[in-house]
Amino acid sequence: MAEAGAGVPLRLETSRLILRDFVAEDEAAVHEYASDPEVTRHMLWGPNTEAETREFLQRTIGALQVEGPRQVYELALVRRSDGRLIGGCGLHREGTAAAELGYCLSRGVWGQGYAVEAAQALVRFGFAELGLHRIYAKCRPANVGSYRVMEKLGMQREGLLREHLHVKGAWHDSLLYSILAHEI
Repeated sequence: MAEAGAGVPLRLETSRLILRDFVAEDEAAVHEYASDPEVTRHMLWGPNTEAETREFLQRTIGALQVEGPRQVYELALVRRSDGRLIGGCGLHREGTAAAELGYCLSRGVWGQGYAVEAAQALVRFGFAELGLHRIYAKCRPANVGSYRVMEKLGMQREGLLREHLHVKGAWHDSLLYSILAHEI
């Protein structure tokens, strides 16, 4: 299994998207969606200030310089047709066998299948290239679009995590979904 390690850029391609590592020049495009209150309503972060977006990019780009096996794959979603950055997605490894999947897209591209397409590419990468056994994802129960993406990926709903997160001044529930390597 090939694995992108420290300093090794990652690039995945689908029919409509390029998933690549973020670069400093992405700041304006990232801030466009990361500062949108509607986009970040169900996220643990945001809406971002310009400084918070810049700090996210610095942290993400800096993580590529850490030695050893890569644990975090935070990738920009770039539309192939026009080169526009339309969101971000990621896999965060937990040990060698599991990872958490996440995605966030600009509001203007919601409902066009980009989240499913990007997530499918990451799931394939996680199982085929990283040798993962389990990939899971969480979302707030009111985030219908997000859990529909998980269901389209073939993920199974494992349950409801009741008030397990205290963010943005309140306790929040999460739906937990997962898919196993042998289910692909």
